[in-house]
Amino acid sequence: MEKAEEAAIPTTEKSDSSSAHHQTVPPGLTHQEFEDLKPAVIQFHNYHVSSGQCSSLLAQRVHAPPQDVWSIVRCFDKPQTYKHFIKSCSVDGDVRVVNVVSGLPAATSTERLDVLDEEWRVTGFSSIGGDHRLRNYRSVTSVHKVEQDGGGIWSVVLESYVVDVPEGNTEEDTRLFADTVVKLNLQKLASAAEAMATGEDRKLARP
Repeated sequence: MEKAEEAAIPTTEKSDSSSAHHQTVPPGLTHQEFEDLKPAVIQFHNYHVSSGQCSSLLAQRVHAPPQDVWSIVRCFDKPQTYKHFIKSCSVDGDVRVVNVVSGLPAATSTERLDVLDEEWRVTGFSSIGGDHRLRNYRSVTSVHKVEQDGGGIWSVVLESYVVDVPEGNTEEDTRLFADTVVKLNLQKLASAAEAMATGEDRKLARP
């Protein structure tokens, strides 16, 4: 799948405000780490938020090299590798149809790939249909290298979204639900990437 020409967030003309994710340190990051990542937040995780929508930014530290993390995140056709609640996925070009596991207030989600930038390690998609309540959901995920004081290299994954607030729900309720799902996915991503990195380290250590 080819890289999009610009790693930019689709916007709408009828926006009431802009997200301000660069102003608040997300849980899990130090102030200095966030300062280092702030240019990326401003460039890739900035949304126009209309009335009746909410937005959020989450972060996940991963004890694995960014190339390992990106090798998982970049696979638009295999979201079930690290995303919970997905039973299967079929892809046709830049559109995928995700089937959700039973027991959730959703059945399917039709999603369009908006950006896949290999150089910057940024990907994003929009929900364009399906049987679920999170309408006009747009998400961006970026993978970043973090050098530790001891010389090791870790990764930080940033994931943000904007979504309509369903009728009868509050912004707080909608954000809490979406944040919970994203956090679970990021934790699973960390586990998968760290397992991959550990396996590679063991291979390199063999005589």
